[in-house]
Amino acid sequence: MLIPVVLAAALMNAAMVAASAVSAILIADDLGPALAGLPNTAGVLGTAAGAMAVGRWTTRLGRAQALRTGYGVGVAGGASTVLAAVGAPLALLFVGMFLLGVGNASSLLSRYAAADGVPHDRRARAMSTVVWASTIGAAAGPFLMAPSQTFASRFGLPAIAGPFLLALAAVFSALVASTYIRRTRSTATPQVRQESSGRPVLLAAGVMIVGQLVMVSVMTAVPVHTHLHHDGLGLLGVMLSVHTLGMFALSPLTGWGIDRFGARAVTLAGLVGLLAAAVLVTRTGLVFTPALFVLGYAWNLCYLGGSAQLGSAQLESRVESSIWTVSALATASSPWLFTLGGFPILAAISLVLAVPLLVLVVRRGERAVVPQ
Repeated sequence: MLIPVVLAAALMNAAMVAASAVSAILIADDLGPALAGLPNTAGVLGTAAGAMAVGRWTTRLGRAQALRTGYGVGVAGGASTVLAAVGAPLALLFVGMFLLGVGNASSLLSRYAAADGVPHDRRARAMSTVVWASTIGAAAGPFLMAPSQTFASRFGLPAIAGPFLLALAAVFSALVASTYIRRTRSTATPQVRQESSGRPVLLAAGVMIVGQLVMVSVMTAVPVHTHLHHDGLGLLGVMLSVHTLGMFALSPLTGWGIDRFGARAVTLAGLVGLLAAAVLVTRTGLVFTPALFVLGYAWNLCYLGGSAQLGSAQLESRVESSIWTVSALATASSPWLFTLGGFPILAAISLVLAVPLLVLVVRRGERAVVPQ
C-alpha cells in the first residue's frame, strides 16, 4: 500500500514544482514580473477546489479511487500547460495550472491514505513517511528543468516548453502508480474524531494555514528574484531543491517528534522556525539558500503537526481546501509586494501572521498543564 502512494506523491510533486517555477517565468516575460504569480494562483485555487472534490470523491468512491481521479485531472492540466508553452493562448496555462492543482490535492491528501493502513498510534509516522519519500520527486524536479529545455529544443519546440513536458510525464506516471493503491479504511478512532473539533483543531488548522502562507509568499518571489538577477535556471533549481529538501527530507524526524513530544510541541517549533526563516531571507547573500531550507522544514513541522490532530476524511479535505484557498492570496500578491519592497516586506508580513499564533499555541500549552 505504501509504495504506490509514495511513488505517486513523489511524481506529482516533481510535476508541480517544475510547472510552478517555469510558469512564473513565462508570465514575467510576457506580462511583467508583477503578474508572475497568477499561474501559481490558479494552481493554488485548483488545489483548494481539488481538496474539496477529493474529499467528496472519497466519501462516494473510496480513498483509492478518489486519488486516481484527481491524478487523472492533473494529466489534463499538464497537457494544457504544454500547449500554452508552444504557442497556444496563455489562457491555457492558467487552466492547466488549475487542473494540475487538482492532481496536487490528490498528492497532498494521499498521506492520509498511508495513515489509513496502519494502527492509530503509527498514523503520524505513516504520514511523515509519505512526505519524506516525496523528497525524491520534489528535489529531482528542479534539477531536471534545464535538461528538459535541451530535450524540447532538440525537437524544435521552445525551450520553455521542456519543464512543462517534464510535468506532463510526471503526473501521467503518478496516475499509473495510483492504480496500485488499494482500498483501505480509516484507522482514526471515535475518540480521535470527537477530539478533532472545537478550538484545538481550529488552532491546528491556523498553524497549517500560516505555515503555508509564509512559505508560499516567500517561494513565489524566489523565481522572480533569480530571473531579475539573471541567475538562470541552474541556480534556481539549486534553491528550489534545497527548499524542498527542507520541506520533505526530515519528515521522519517530525513524525518521531509528534509521537514523542506531541503535536503541539512540534507545531510550536514550526512557528519558531517560520520566524527565523522570515528574518534570514532578508539577507540575500550566502545565508539566503540555507534560509530556504529552514523555511521548508518549518513548514513541514507546521503541516504534519497540524495534520496529526485531524481525524476524518471530511475534516482533512476541508482544512486542506482552506489552506490553499487562503494561500492563493499570498501567491497572487507576493510578486507585487516583492516589487514594492523586496524580501523585507514579505518578512514583515510573515512576522505579523506568525507571532500572534505563536502566542496562542504557547497559552494553550500553559492552560493544558494547569492542575484541575
